Amino acid sequence: MTVDRNVAFQQHLPQFAIAVVLLQAPTNRLKDLRALLPELHRILPTAPKSQMTVVTA
Repeated sequence: MTVDRNVAFQQHLPQFAIAVVLLQAPTNRLKDLRALLPELHRILPTAPKSQMTVVTA
């Protein structure tokens, strides 16, 4: 998981066999990120490897 919106431009994701999840909230404050938890829990088991999945508020 990351809040770095540029990670897709900084890393060549297809070379990694892991799922990358971008948490996109109004701020990086814990209260804003906590609002993303229900959606994060929903998508995490099926997040595709070698690509980025975006979770937004």
